[in-house]
Amino acid sequence: MLIHFRRLVAAGLTGALVFALLTAGSSPAAAASFYDPPSPLPAGRDGDIIKHEPAEFFIDPVKLIRVDADVQRIMYLSRDTHDRRIAVTGLVLTPKGAWTGKGERPLVGYAVGTQGMRDDCAPSRALAAGAEYEGPSIAALLLRGYGVVVTDYEGLGTPGDHTYVNRAAEGHAVLDSLRAAQRLPEANLPGDGPVGIAGYSQGGGASAAAAELQPEYAPELDLKGAYAGAPPAELGAVAKQLDGHYAVAFLGFALVSMNTAYPELDIPALLNDKGKKLYEQVRHECLLDGIANHAFTRSADLTADGRPLADYLDEEPYKSRVAEQRIGLRKPGVPTLVVHSALDDIVPYPQGREMARDWCGLGAKVQFSTSLAPTHVGGAIGAYPEGLTWLGDRFEGKAPPVNCGTF
Repeated sequence: MLIHFRRLVAAGLTGALVFALLTAGSSPAAAASFYDPPSPLPAGRDGDIIKHEPAEFFIDPVKLIRVDADVQRIMYLSRDTHDRRIAVTGLVLTPKGAWTGKGERPLVGYAVGTQGMRDDCAPSRALAAGAEYEGPSIAALLLRGYGVVVTDYEGLGTPGDHTYVNRAAEGHAVLDSLRAAQRLPEANLPGDGPVGIAGYSQGGGASAAAAELQPEYAPELDLKGAYAGAPPAELGAVAKQLDGHYAVAFLGFALVSMNTAYPELDIPALLNDKGKKLYEQVRHECLLDGIANHAFTRSADLTADGRPLADYLDEEPYKSRVAEQRIGLRKPGVPTLVVHSALDDIVPYPQGREMARDWCGLGAKVQFSTSLAPTHVGGAIGAYPEGLTWLGDRFEGKAPPVNCGTF
């Protein structure tokens, strides 16, 4: 299984690179008709399907490796940061083979890592193009026989800017994707069967946020557990890490996200001409072209007063808005696995560990695993087999390991 997973990873990373080279520098893609929500939105419950259509999932951009699953592209009802109704898109994937495990077929809500901001960065599009670097991880879940639903999050694919690493919007999108998959007849998944959540990096934060929100927002889900890898749980610490970093584009994505969720902040007003140009550029970039275009940029060179952006995070109104994104202050109702590399070069290890400690202090069942895999990308590859095994144990009903008080 591990060797096969590594081969899938190689194919997925190659696909993502090819996709980036083909789309880098392109203008914002016009939204395909499927991604245009009806106006007004239809009445319904959170997680109700607005529309759906057959889709595809390939591991590679040449489309030689088609995943053996039935695939449906979906648009469903969800909620934004301020609890307003929105439309979100995604993919539902059901293995074609019969489920042979215990009970009903489990369903995993898979929260992807950083994709970028442009609409064609949406994972539902990239998976169909064979260009999604998370494709191998998703394929590994399907090989186990699990159903999988992948959310595009708010504003990826659909109109408007993506609310990148926004706690509430991402948590809602993940939980409502699970509801949507269960309510879609064409997916042929149990309507009230066991579900789990998994994600790394941005997806780790989304998984953690969903685990916190589930007891109140989606208590009817039979959630068995949540795996959160390298979660950006405290954005202030992440912002300081990214300033002048090769992945500084992620900081730009977060600025756009904060201004979208909280337009009263008027973040562009803080920027000089160079900063405003970068702000507009990152709104229309995917992961790899964002990295290539802005690597090692210092935020002090982008602000009108020459201060680094992290300085603003200790001042109002920015301080309280960033604090709203903090993960770790609400008790997950299910067991959680948090895996974080001590050698992570993008999402600081101490803030991920602190989130897990906070959960322990609230009485949650937490297993925290320290990895020594080098870099953030290496941490993802190293953590996933552990996350996959842990989820499998939850679906089999095994008692969850807990190591609170030891880390």
